[in-house]
Amino acid sequence: MTETIKIERKGDVMVVVNDNPANRNALNPDFYVGFAKTLEQASSDPTIGAIVLTGAGNFFCSGGDLNRLKSNAERTPEERRGGIDRLHGMISAMRDCPKPIIAAIEGGAAGAGASLALACDMIVAASEAYFSIAYVKVALSPDGGVTAFLGKALPRQLVTELCLTGKPITVERLHQFGVVNHLVEPGSALDEATQVAQRLTRGPARTMARIKSLCHGAQENTLQEQLDFEADLMVMSQGDGEAAEGIGAFLEKRKPNFTDLRRTEAEGEG
Repeated sequence: MTETIKIERKGDVMVVVNDNPANRNALNPDFYVGFAKTLEQASSDPTIGAIVLTGAGNFFCSGGDLNRLKSNAERTPEERRGGIDRLHGMISAMRDCPKPIIAAIEGGAAGAGASLALACDMIVAASEAYFSIAYVKVALSPDGGVTAFLGKALPRQLVTELCLTGKPITVERLHQFGVVNHLVEPGSALDEATQVAQRLTRGPARTMARIKSLCHGAQENTLQEQLDFEADLMVMSQGDGEAAEGIGAFLEKRKPNFTDLRRTEAEGEG
């Protein structure tokens, strides 16, 4: 595990902290690989119901380390591509992780830090925070999927403006577009994100993993492809013990207990 990744447990919630505050939590290839491995381990851990990602100190993530990026000019194109592929591998791991990932943002998210935030399934942000697609200011083009994420959420003209100018956009405006889920007082993003995650941990884990897949697929699939995808996952859900518990609880007028079900199943597998 990389030294800049700190992990805390709050019940069934795993809190991952990008712990590099001296550099405003700038990213590097070790973080890309380390976080991807963390997600892989969390995916197979039945005691983890949701993940919160945050940055140490008062800033979520400033993006790539410019000193390292400057040295890339001396590397071959293949070496440069290798670093970018590790970043993109981490973004893909976030999408593929069956557990919901919630970003807790204080201060801001810039460059690849914005990509990191947007790759999460939900975003909780302090009201004074901002996003900045600032690559152009150092004569670099965006990566990390930021144009894909923003391109599916915002008008093309606005995305183009953000990328061509590097002009920050407030989280309040992103909240109006639905990109940010919750706005909170500065200093309370992590607490709110953890509370949201804890509520999710009480839900049906496999069902939520299917829902996460459907929400991603809806942005890319044709209607027929999405209908087929929904049908396939509904067939799986109807035969799942989670549905038996959920439907049974509804008919019996009680609250479903998916947490005990998940733990019982995990003990049976063990």
